[in-house]
Formats: sequence, structure tokens, C-alpha cells
Amino acid sequence: QVQLVESGGGLVQAGGSLRLSCVVSGNTFRITGMGWYRQAPGKERELVAFINSGGNTSYADSVKGRFTISRDNAKNMLYLEMNSLKPEDTAVYYCNAQKLFRTPYWGQGTHVTVSS
Repeated sequence: QVQLVESGGGLVQAGGSLRLSCVVSGNTFRITGMGWYRQAPGKERELVAFINSGGNTSYADSVKGRFTISRDNAKNMLYLEMNSLKPEDTAVYYCNAQKLFRTPYWGQGTHVTVSS
């Protein structure tokens, strides 16, 4: 099992920044990739950013150039640096970890609210 605990959410004005963190614990062996997803009220959960075991990253078009995903394997941490936040970034943000042939693991989520 893998346990994921997010933190760093909060209320911020448009144009501001937040840094989300995810503590990764448990059986972290063979995690192939990790990501941040978000779910806004009334909408489906969507992928925001992903980083694989080789350090390659990908982003949703809506956050490219504003968000940066990173991981510190030595500290078992995943981060999401969010800049130039917009009201449409308001959502619950979830940390995700993936292993081959396993159901993905999820954290409990952290709320991000961006006021206009």
C-alpha cells in the first residue's frame, strides 16, 4: 500500500501563488509515476500535471507555463508549484501515485480557492 497526504492548499487572490506538497509513505517501491489531479465543483476530476520515474513531466494545457511539478525521491515528496493562479484553478487537488498492474493510489485532497 501507498499512503499519500497532501497539504498546502488555501485561499489566495488571483495572480498569487501556492505550493502544494504530498508526503508519500508505505510501499513506495516501483512507483512508476506520480501526478496532481483536480476536481472543481460539478466537474470531473482532471489531470493537472504528471511526472514519471525518469523525471519527464507533462501538463494540462490550462496550466502550462504557470504550474511546475517536481518530486524529491530522497524525501518521498511530490510538489506542485502554482503561479499566476486564476479563479478557474479553484478545485480540490489530489496527489496520485501509480504502479504497474495496480490500482492508482490517491490522497484525500487539499482545497485551493482562488478569489477574483
